[in-house]
Amino acid sequence: MALAQGQNFKSFYFLLLIKSFLIWTFTLTVCMIVIGFPALVLVISVGALLAVTLHALMPFSAVLLITVGMIVIHAVGIMLGAAYLTSRGIHPQEVEWLRWLHGQEDPLHTSVYAACPLTCDLKF
Repeated sequence: MALAQGQNFKSFYFLLLIKSFLIWTFTLTVCMIVIGFPALVLVISVGALLAVTLHALMPFSAVLLITVGMIVIHAVGIMLGAAYLTSRGIHPQEVEWLRWLHGQEDPLHTSVYAACPLTCDLKF
């Protein structure tokens, strides 16, 4: 009986780790696309220069090689970051700036419209 309960807890913990890893991977990917766009432009421009330079040595596959290399480096970096955060026990539910991920509203911002003092019941 105790063995069955121990196995169930281990599988639940493993599923929780997988869920946390996948959420971190999604979050870091979104942050890399949205927030890291200027850095991404810099990386792509360096990659283009590398492709032009490497084109003299390998004219048939330099662009493909550099493109695949950039994508792999970004994907591995995102997955290593997600694995590090998951292994440290930092769950996405504990992070304050991830309210957008959980559908929680930001309590600091309330909308006030021009007609609101006349029509709304605001409690300050």
